[in-house]
Order: sequence, then structure tokens, then C-alpha cells
Amino acid sequence: MTVQNADRDAIRHGKITEAPLRERPSVPTWAVKMIMAVTGLIFGLYVLGHMVGNLKIFMPLHSNGVAPIDEYGHFLRTMGEPIFPYAGLLWIIRIVLLVALVLHVWGAFTLRGRSSKSRGKFRRTNLMGGWQSTATRSMLITGVILLLFLIFHLLDLTFGQVVASDEFVHGAVRNNMLATFAPGRWWVVAVYVIANLALLLHLTHGIYLAVSDLGWLGKRGHAIMVILGYILPAIVVIGNIAMPVAISLGWVPGLTR
Repeated sequence: MTVQNADRDAIRHGKITEAPLRERPSVPTWAVKMIMAVTGLIFGLYVLGHMVGNLKIFMPLHSNGVAPIDEYGHFLRTMGEPIFPYAGLLWIIRIVLLVALVLHVWGAFTLRGRSSKSRGKFRRTNLMGGWQSTATRSMLITGVILLLFLIFHLLDLTFGQVVASDEFVHGAVRNNMLATFAPGRWWVVAVYVIANLALLLHLTHGIYLAVSDLGWLGKRGHAIMVILGYILPAIVVIGNIAMPVAISLGWVPGLTR
């Protein structure tokens, strides 16, 4: 490793310089990695639960015409009552996710900056290839794609300001999903498909890094990682892609809105 700004005079006289290789960061790198691991796992659990809940779009309407996915949306807003006010617990979850997002983005750019500064002009080469190497190279790119998609997704299906704003009804989850992915809106479906493919790359490598950095990998760890790092992200992404594609093709029960 090249020592920058070394005490050349001390070295010439056979002394070991005590000058540090680089300035000590205010937040240690190990702590940044722990923040990335914990926040990444929080988002991994969230997207899994989010996907499972949204799959209720495939359930038929009740005899009274109420959609199960709308009941699910109502449950999210009323859970915790009467201890918490209406939507109180939901907002707590949103705040936790927002804080986790800010920390995760900060951690990603912090580690990227430190890595680039440490390597200098040298670049990482001779990666083994395959899925993990592709995911490793694209972590920052897929992260940016997911951040942009998150903004689009919130504006679209939470605030109703993007795609089907004229048909948006606050709290009507099924109506809003059908309006957004209606036949003829293939570009919206394409946005969701591309974003979820980025999610697949990001999750497969991110979960592996998180579990590794948290010290959960032992002799049996690699077998567990096959499930955590590959199968679970694949299930999440397949479920997320199936919804917009099925709606756009008219495969959802009782499609008439």
C-alpha cells in the first residue's frame, strides 16, 4: 500500500514513520457497513411484506363488492388503534423507512467515496464473473434506479400525481392499481419491470453483504444464503412483476372498475 505524505527523511534513516495512511473518518467504516446492513435488511423485509400484501389484487371481490386489497389498505391505516391514532402506526413505519433510506443512501456514497480514495488510480479487475460479480459492479447503479423508482411509485400510487391522476381515489388501492396499469399503459408496466429487475440484482448481492457484515455466515451459512440471497429476491420480484403485467392483460378477477 502506498503511503501518502510519508516522512521521507525518517524512512531514509531507517525509522518507521508514524504518520497515518489517511485521516481517521468521523464514522468508522465498520460502523457505516453495519448501518448499510441493518437498513438494507429492513428494506428487504419491507419489500417482501409489501409484495405479499399487494398480491391480494388477485383475490376476487367479496359478495358486497369490497376488494380484499382495499381491506388490506384499510387495515394498514387502522392498525394499532386505539393505542395509536388513525394511521399513526403507519406513519411511524413510514418515518422509520425514511430514516433508513437516508442512512442507506448516505452509507452507499460514503463507502463508495472511501473505496475510490483508497484505491487511487487502481481499479478492481479479474472478478470471477457471473451473477454476483454483475450485481457487485452495478450496486450503485441499481440503487439509483431504485431510488428514482421509489419517488415515481409514491407519486403514482400514494399521491396520485403521475400516471392516472384523474382516476386516483385516496384509499382505493384496487381502483388505483387498475387505473395505473390499465391496457395501453405499457410504458408504466415497463418502468415497474425494469425497476424490479434492478431490485433483483440489488437484493441478491445486498442480502449477502448484509448477512456477511453482520457475521451470520458460518459453515452452514452458504446454504442459507442460497435461500436468502437468491430465492427470496426472486419470489419478491416475480410477485411484483406479475401484478402490473396481469392487470394490463386483463387477468385480474372482476377487472371492470
